[in-house]
Formats: sequence, C-alpha cells, structure tokens
Amino acid sequence: MKLKYLALCLPLVVGSGLATADTDFAAVNDALKKNACLACHAIDSKVVGPAYKEIAAASKDDAAKAEVLKTHIKSGSSGVWGPIPMPPNPNISDDDLTLIVDWLMAGAPH
Repeated sequence: MKLKYLALCLPLVVGSGLATADTDFAAVNDALKKNACLACHAIDSKVVGPAYKEIAAASKDDAAKAEVLKTHIKSGSSGVWGPIPMPPNPNISDDDLTLIVDWLMAGAPH
C-alpha cells in the first residue's frame, strides 16, 4: 500500500524539481540580459566569448572555479579563452553575480 502512494507521488516530486529549474533559468536569463552578457556569450555556441556550456564544462567539479569566475566577470580577464579580453562588469550586483556563477557551476542548465 505504501509503495502505491510513493509511486503516485514520484511524478509530483520530479515535476516540482523541473519547475524550479525553469524558474531558476528565467532568473538567470533576466540577469544575463540586464547585464548585457548575451552581447558576447550564448548558452550553446561561441559568440565573441565562449559558450556558457563550455565555461560550465571547464568549471565543473572544481569549487574554487566559482571565485575565479566571479573575479573574471566583475574585474575582467584576458587570455583565458583566447585573444579577445573579457571586459570588466563592475556594476553587476552581487546577487546577479552569484546567481550567474551558481548557474554555471551547475552546468548552465536551461
């Protein structure tokens, strides 16, 4: 009997996780748009800078990369992904910065 209830609840649990992921990406996408990140980056393909999926793949399994990414986004960088430098984004809010970096560290799901 308990197994029957568990089986009935499983789709609800899985579905609620998917709804959260969609909401998180919507917030990330808003932050990316608000901070003009999409002018140089796309999720799945290189534009001027690397694709977010490429950044996420290079950063996974390395918690220290989160702080490096925050520094590169806020202060800029050069020579990391090629000859074109990443300009600094000093006006990005700490909340947006954390949201974007957490999303990258999670694999840039969308």
